[in-house]
Amino acid sequence: MALVIWLYLLAGRGGFWLAGERDEGTPDQPRRWPAIAAVIPARDEADCVGETVASLLGQDYSGTFTIILVDDQSRDGTAQVARDAAAALGAAERVRVLTGRPLPAGWTGKLWAQHQGVEAAEAMAPQPDYLLLTDADIVYGPDSLAALVARASSRGTVLTSLMVKLRCRSLAEHVFVPAFIFFFQMLYPFGWANDPRRATAAAAGGCMLVRRTALKAAGGMAAIRNALIDDCALAKKLKEHGPIWIGLTDRVHSLRAYPAVADIRHMVSRTAYAQLNYSPLQLAGTIAGLALTYLAPVLLALFATGTAGVLGIAVWLMMAVAFQPTLRFYRLSPLWGLALPAIAAAYMAFTLDSAYQHARGRGGMWKGRAQADVRDNVSEAR
Repeated sequence: MALVIWLYLLAGRGGFWLAGERDEGTPDQPRRWPAIAAVIPARDEADCVGETVASLLGQDYSGTFTIILVDDQSRDGTAQVARDAAAALGAAERVRVLTGRPLPAGWTGKLWAQHQGVEAAEAMAPQPDYLLLTDADIVYGPDSLAALVARASSRGTVLTSLMVKLRCRSLAEHVFVPAFIFFFQMLYPFGWANDPRRATAAAAGGCMLVRRTALKAAGGMAAIRNALIDDCALAKKLKEHGPIWIGLTDRVHSLRAYPAVADIRHMVSRTAYAQLNYSPLQLAGTIAGLALTYLAPVLLALFATGTAGVLGIAVWLMMAVAFQPTLRFYRLSPLWGLALPAIAAAYMAFTLDSAYQHARGRGGMWKGRAQADVRDNVSEAR
């Protein structure tokens, strides 16, 4: 059974493991560079928001480009750091900082902040052609926005998203970050998401270029107001209105640090149970499936004899080979491929912790705000 699973994953799952959907090359430039408004929700991001704003203001982009930052009731001076970063570059007039309104019932914090930013963009004259929905801990290379817009224009996409390169410096990051990207692509094969004929939809919330009119037609951020996995929920909505595209990138990086295993655990457990629709049955099935896929081959390789032992070794090597393209993308040793079963076991534990935190009423915890009861539209994230 484990062999059949891995044969399917390698040959029938859209080639996800090849990590072949990349933000590479130079797409054809549009005849007219469209107007862009970046919307940044920020809650207690004083440590990194200045770098994000500076990198956006430093874009080599020929069209009109403005920034709307929504300070989501921060307690650390996030808004002032953003203003200071803009002023230091002599570009204060291009950055608008909004004070976020109190969070209403039925919304997640990030989506409510984004909603306010989109509202402000809609009120601009003239209105922007595209919205860059980005996080407050993302740093853009100077050519990132132009490349993103050129790709969206050449492909006619309503959503163009980059899986930003996550920080991978600490030991915990070496262990878990490449695997996170690997597992995400397994759940949402980028090739399938980029195929208009398939229902699969995916996006990475750190960097999403959205056609404003398509977002409005899809119901805006209110249509996914309570989705914890908001990026994929938005991708699903927008794919109903046109093609989407997602790929890996080296141009855009995340500043978010995960120095310890506990930081990774928190990142995963915040949304893992939401991915399973808060269903104990789906949780049990997922744990059983992961055990069969990742742990059974190792147990067979170490303890079985004869054909079972040989197949266990073969499958273990297959998963190690499948992990190699992602490891190369993060410039890590290929030997980490052999550790994938152990890493998967840790992710299983994080998933169980997600269910436990939900039961405690602390599901979706982010910056002191629990969102365990925001579940009505969680199916939109699938």
